[in-house]
Amino acid sequence: MDILRWLFDAQIHIGDQSLLVPEVLGNLFGLLSALGGMRRKVWAWPVGILGNLLLLTVFLGTVFGSPHPINMLGQAGRQVMFIVVSVWGWYRWKQSRDDAGTAVIPQWASTKERVFLLVALLVGTGILTPIFRALGSYEPVWSDAWIFTGSLLATFGMAKGWVEFWLMWVAVDVVGVPLLWSAGYYATALMYVFYGAFTLTGFFVWWRTRNRELSKMAQVEIAFPDVTVNSGEMQRK
Repeated sequence: MDILRWLFDAQIHIGDQSLLVPEVLGNLFGLLSALGGMRRKVWAWPVGILGNLLLLTVFLGTVFGSPHPINMLGQAGRQVMFIVVSVWGWYRWKQSRDDAGTAVIPQWASTKERVFLLVALLVGTGILTPIFRALGSYEPVWSDAWIFTGSLLATFGMAKGWVEFWLMWVAVDVVGVPLLWSAGYYATALMYVFYGAFTLTGFFVWWRTRNRELSKMAQVEIAFPDVTVNSGEMQRK
């Protein structure tokens, strides 16, 4: 318990500003998870879950007796959502992992799926905003609701292997930076700036990977005309 109390209370002082150690560690684990996701490695999921647990304690500052006693219910709920969806994503990627440890072949979402992502983002934000406001979340509450909904959809898209999930993260980061900075969560705000550039990079990496996979499939079909290739799996025609 003493170790946990120290972890909750620990701060890094930079000039007249302070950074919470759990906030810094949680974001570092999140970054490591994102790197693993870019490389399509299964270990990205459990590492991300550990980061989510740390950040949950940060955004429920009054519950855990944090030196920064501000509750951001959308951000806290986002961590719980991450954990739940990540368990599913972890299982999904583990089931499809190949011998090299690569878990998923990137694919483009269909037009219907893209419309679903956009509509779900707008509707989810609209529904959650008054709920978060009633619960006393930090203003502007719509930003908190946007971040929560976008994060849920991005994590779902990552588990499905959609290339577009990276763009959903960009949408989250654009809103998240000013919100978190205004609330005094400077480490997380700065990490969101970095995440924005990182997620754009991830988008192009997965795009190129998808093109390479399509090229491989085309070569297999040319060499073996009696075999059809679907998402990396060969089936007899």
